[in-house]
Amino acid sequence: MSTARRIRFMAMAATVLAFAGLAISWIVHAQSESVIEVGKFSQAEPGTVFPAGWKPLTFKKIEKHTLYTLVRDGEAGVIKADSDASASGLIREIRIDPHEYPIVRWRWKVSNILKKGNVHRKDGDDYPARLYITFEYDPRKLSFSERLKYQAAKIWYGEYPPLAAINYIWESHAAIGTMAPNPYTDRVMMIVVESGAEKLDQWVSEERNIYEDYKRAFGEEPPLISGVAIMTDTDNTGESATAYYGDILFMSDGKKGS
Repeated sequence: MSTARRIRFMAMAATVLAFAGLAISWIVHAQSESVIEVGKFSQAEPGTVFPAGWKPLTFKKIEKHTLYTLVRDGEAGVIKADSDASASGLIREIRIDPHEYPIVRWRWKVSNILKKGNVHRKDGDDYPARLYITFEYDPRKLSFSERLKYQAAKIWYGEYPPLAAINYIWESHAAIGTMAPNPYTDRVMMIVVESGAEKLDQWVSEERNIYEDYKRAFGEEPPLISGVAIMTDTDNTGESATAYYGDILFMSDGKKGS
């Protein structure tokens, strides 16, 4: 990938950390808390604004956006995503120490998979559901040439892109447990946590150790988490998908100092 193309992609990822160009306002949680409720969608009322801190995530070159709405599923509020050859997400900008809060839990439901989805190809880089977690820029973890690229991105776009990101995805065909770099950049790692049509139209609860996943993906200690996003996208495949997202929590595992 050329330097210019890499910078463009990382700049797109940087929008995960920006609210329509507004100045960053970090939300810092006391380390004494055992649970951080990143997405408390279950308490939101249908027809109201999204829970505090959550905003639309859109990309400049993608005109058609996924539609996100708050709906009721039984007694709980959830976010419904409808994508039709479109791409956008919802983001929350938040700092979390993955050593203190290594466990991420969420639940989701999808109505269909994508025929042309393929985690290894750019034209298949679409997913009925994904949880996107970004990590703070840290120059100590980059080579000199990589730091120059990040400096260029900052000059051009006004802020540093994330150092890296992990996408937990519901893939259409790849086996559960597959870990693969995103087809656009190796600074984004895709991890398949669900795959195929077996669990369609069922709520599925997930739990991952983001701290261990980052070390396995990038071979180093993770920096601070800087943002969390949900996204249902079908712009590359030109297909359609519907998904639902429940609450998102980060939790301490009680293993301090390990």
